[in-house]
Amino acid sequence: MNEIIINYHADAIKSFRNYKKLAERAIEQVSDEKFFAAIDAEANSIAVLVKHIAGNARSRWRDFLTTDGEKADRDRDTEFELIGDTRESLMQYWETGWQTLFDAIEPLTPDDFTLTVKIRGEPHTVIEAINRQLTHYAYHVGQIVLLAKHFRSA
Repeated sequence: MNEIIINYHADAIKSFRNYKKLAERAIEQVSDEKFFAAIDAEANSIAVLVKHIAGNARSRWRDFLTTDGEKADRDRDTEFELIGDTRESLMQYWETGWQTLFDAIEPLTPDDFTLTVKIRGEPHTVIEAINRQLTHYAYHVGQIVLLAKHFRSA
């Protein structure tokens, strides 16, 4: 069983790193103007997606094993607003969010995978919590890639 957990753990870290890199490669291809552009009134810009992923990661992964993943200091709604944000500040926030994630999951031990954590008060196994975030980030990274391709083709 430990081997399965060790393999899962390594694969989850690799997957998170791949999603981060995929998003960053897409982001690098767009101008500042396109970074902040939304394709319509209901759509999120790449900038908003960067801010949301970073805010989510900062909340979910800080004190991952011991506190609820929805931290009291997170204001999720403001992740979808750009007020005084610059590309540089958002990319710094992005790095902080991802570093929080890697600092939380890289040192996990097989014993940690027997624990239950909470997200919004709901219990999750460690694997469920990781899978929840892997799918969430993959969804938004896909949006970033789509937007970057759209803007690059225009």
